[in-house]
Amino acid sequence: MKKIINTPNAPAPIGPYNQAILVNGTLYTSGQIAINPKTNELILNSITDETTQVLENLKAILAAAEMTFEDVVKTSIFISDMNTFFQINEVYGDYFNSDYAPARETVEVANLPKFVNIEISLIAIKATI
Repeated sequence: MKKIINTPNAPAPIGPYNQAILVNGTLYTSGQIAINPKTNELILNSITDETTQVLENLKAILAAAEMTFEDVVKTSIFISDMNTFFQINEVYGDYFNSDYAPARETVEVANLPKFVNIEISLIAIKATI
């Protein structure tokens, strides 16, 4: 059975989708961009601030599903400029350490929603022992 995950601590969906879906212990998130959920404003002052906001939004969704970044098994990163990869990776490393870093892909794209510079989605699994 699937469970809809939505939290006020991440941006509200702007279309016919949810922030995340939890199915049999696996969480699938929608792509997150750098919207501050408290102000509904885009954070675009720098790629590091933008990346931080995206990851904070994902952190809030994970928390709503009773998960953390340690539960993440896959991330998909879409960026508008591959030249920003180093700065993005620096911030990303603050949220994932090498002991539990997930599989990942990073793809440069022509455009993203609201013409932001980065969008990240993830898959997380709550392991039961």
